[in-house]
Amino acid sequence: MAPGDKFRVARIFHSITVTNSSIKNFDQMKKRTLALFAMPLLMAACNNQASDSVDKADSANEAKLDSPSSRPAITTDEASTNFLVKAADGGLAEVKTGETAQQKATNAKVKQFASMMVTDHTGANAEVKSLAAARNVTLPAVPGEDNMKKGEDLAKKSGTDFDKSYMNLMVDDHQKTIDLFEDASDDVNDAEIKTFINNTLPKLRMHLDSAKAIRSRLK
Repeated sequence: MAPGDKFRVARIFHSITVTNSSIKNFDQMKKRTLALFAMPLLMAACNNQASDSVDKADSANEAKLDSPSSRPAITTDEASTNFLVKAADGGLAEVKTGETAQQKATNAKVKQFASMMVTDHTGANAEVKSLAAARNVTLPAVPGEDNMKKGEDLAKKSGTDFDKSYMNLMVDDHQKTIDLFEDASDDVNDAEIKTFINNTLPKLRMHLDSAKAIRSRLK
């Protein structure tokens, strides 16, 4: 091969090497750019997942009310939908805190009460879920932020402090739940949901009386 040809070949190989290197650098830069654009989207998705479960349920139900195609065979009124969402939120919280109390309570009566909460509210939650499913109502999968915070604060306590805090929470929560059910009994137009409310209220009142009695013995 002539010296001039060797020089031209060397230049060609050099150009190929430079081009390959440039392509690799471009690919790396492209990956970094895509990662920068993807990060905000990923963070947004995480924030959406972490948003309040009750708010998410309410938003889904509002969208269904606006969409005729999503209306179920059993239609219901807005008051009934709102009640089912709130009842589910409270019921999930009662089960969750009850399970915590079964593990952490030191007083035998408190433990027994916690077991009753888990059993009774698990049953009530199943009824709420069945009523909601028949009406295409979206329910929260976990307690809302407020109830979740109460449960987390309770779990940090121990001993007699835990027992007292749990029973205080049970008195407050059951009074609020009774108010919710009594108000809904007057507001809802759905006969089946109204029947569920009227059948459940006596048990909720019994829970409240028991909670007050146990709390008074802990002082």
